[in-house]
Amino acid sequence: MDILQKDASSSSTSCFSHFCSSALRAKTLKSSSPDGSGEGLIRRLGVFDLLLLGVGASIGAGIFVVTGTVARDAGPGVTVSFILAGASCVLNALCYAELASRFPAVVGGAYLYAYTAFNEITAFLVFMQLMLDYHIGAASIARSLASYVATIFELIPALKGNIPPWVGHGGQEFFGGALSINILAPILLALLTIVLCQGVKESSAVNSFMTSTKVLIVIFVIIVGSFKVDVDNWSPFAPNGFEEILTGATVVFFAYVGFDAVANSAEESKRPQRDLPIGILGSLLICVILYIAVCLVITGMVPYNMLGEDAPLAEAFTSKGLKYVSILISIGAVAGLTTTLLVGLYVQSRLYLGLGRDGLLPSIFAKVHPKRHTPVHSQVWVGIIAAVLGGLFNVHVLSHILSVGSLTGYSVVAACVVTLRWKKRTENQDSSKCMSTWCEGVIWIVILACCGFATGALYRFGGSFIFIIVALVIAILACAALCFRQDYSEAPGFSCPWVPIVPSVCIFFNIFLFAQLHYEAWIRFVVLSLVSVGIYAFYGQYHANPSSDETIIYHMAPEEDGH
Repeated sequence: MDILQKDASSSSTSCFSHFCSSALRAKTLKSSSPDGSGEGLIRRLGVFDLLLLGVGASIGAGIFVVTGTVARDAGPGVTVSFILAGASCVLNALCYAELASRFPAVVGGAYLYAYTAFNEITAFLVFMQLMLDYHIGAASIARSLASYVATIFELIPALKGNIPPWVGHGGQEFFGGALSINILAPILLALLTIVLCQGVKESSAVNSFMTSTKVLIVIFVIIVGSFKVDVDNWSPFAPNGFEEILTGATVVFFAYVGFDAVANSAEESKRPQRDLPIGILGSLLICVILYIAVCLVITGMVPYNMLGEDAPLAEAFTSKGLKYVSILISIGAVAGLTTTLLVGLYVQSRLYLGLGRDGLLPSIFAKVHPKRHTPVHSQVWVGIIAAVLGGLFNVHVLSHILSVGSLTGYSVVAACVVTLRWKKRTENQDSSKCMSTWCEGVIWIVILACCGFATGALYRFGGSFIFIIVALVIAILACAALCFRQDYSEAPGFSCPWVPIVPSVCIFFNIFLFAQLHYEAWIRFVVLSLVSVGIYAFYGQYHANPSSDETIIYHMAPEEDGH
């Protein structure tokens, strides 16, 4: 009996030891320039394609809806909300741009960065959080797109009022709403999946056409609307005070989400080290300008308290007798939703491709079509998941648990920028000192994140101003410790300025926004993290590439040149 107990104890210890050693593995880096040779995706995306990819991912129907709904609370000050949110996203984009320049050879985005800077389990957790956002988001967008398409079909007199709910408008509910049938959403998803499977050149052409269409419509709307602006409507500029403007910034922050899609196209970019940072930052700046211009126009055309709830921009033009512009806005919304959905499906398949290559998911996800040069299996899988969710469930009710993955991913990317700057300075130190320095830095990053959450929670629930100040002071001290207790090297390729200050601000504000999410989003984060650890424990740790000779070598940018 004692022998059996000892064997069981030894076995459990061995399993735990294997789990820890596997979970703490990091990706091997090789300092060399990518040549794009060998099996994989084909490099066909130029800088213009990447710019349109980023804009296509960010600007959807939100530009026609979110701007007006936030303006009802913030007034004309919604413009400042978009400026604040845009400034925060620019800081996040600087972090993404540096890492995209460091790892220009292979897909992966935030997952790959976490795998290199931290370890395997962190990378897998980031993937799972991002993927749930992408899956639910794609299904939700598909339903919205189906509704807009059905509305356009109803312009045909014979179809007006004759399209049943189960075709496009919302869905036909069964079993008390547990099921909500919609057949147009899966059809649209199937069509976009086919386009994506054809190749990056074909899908990029569709994205470029649709994105150009919606941007031209937005510019036209801004120009036409500017002639109907009454400057008296901009006064008072902040009718409900700065607090509503700040709250509005936390809402519209998510209107900018999407520039990370450019980072996930690394393996298909012609000149990734130069073009990826341009695509990330350039697309974001284009979105900032368009959002601010739309805000000024809509709040100048109509008093903020008279803006509609569902389609404020379209209603504003209708009220001015410009109904034809409202029709253009509907077309722009369709184009916007199509590109957002297209890019979302594209990004998901590339993430599955990365995990399939690394062994954290079955190898079928790593297969690339020899002629099309697309991850067909991953793309079809992503399309099926979105089609099932969008065709059978009202995923809009899950919107309040979204954005967890984006905020988590952005925070980890910012932390990766900091930690990867340490490594070159600590490689030549003895292992004990290096580990101690590295662990100390990670602790300060965790403290910074905790302060961000505490500040956000106190702000949200009306906590004492003294406690908010204390949390801010601790965060500043943690940032100071990162500045003075660590040595930093210059990054090869594009360099994020003022490291670690800029990444620290990103981490703090991202987690501050995390605290503003619905409490169910917090529960989702914890539950999904536990499920992710379970999946990794039973599958990932045994199938991931464990030894250096089997591990895919991800390329860093060369020290001396960024081209």
